[in-house]
Amino acid sequence: MSEIPAGYEELLVRPLIGHLATVRPDGAPSVTPMWYAWDGELLRFTHTTKRTRLRNIEHNPHVSLSVVDPEQPYRYLQARGIVEDVEADPTGAFYVELAERYGMDNPQPPADHEDRVIVKVRPFAYSKQ
Repeated sequence: MSEIPAGYEELLVRPLIGHLATVRPDGAPSVTPMWYAWDGELLRFTHTTKRTRLRNIEHNPHVSLSVVDPEQPYRYLQARGIVEDVEADPTGAFYVELAERYGMDNPQPPADHEDRVIVKVRPFAYSKQ
């Protein structure tokens, strides 16, 4: 596993929107803006069992996250990794945690909370600009 380039981990720590790339079963890439959390080891995302993104991950667990510095739009970090775990989150608690992280006032579990999961990604390589 490579290390995060010096001075770039703050892009993962800050509540910035990441662009999560997955691979569709037909081999085409798919990218979606996502909330995420970084604990120094794993990237975590909230998702549901009903959406295409999870089917993509089940087909191919290799993903990539790109995060752009909003103050310097040509400065970014890409983390490439593999989905290590998909954990059930039927109360939507992780969604609420992310909503708080991203500054939402009085967040509540989403209507689809019963279908919620936490997607856990272990990055193995980083690149920067």
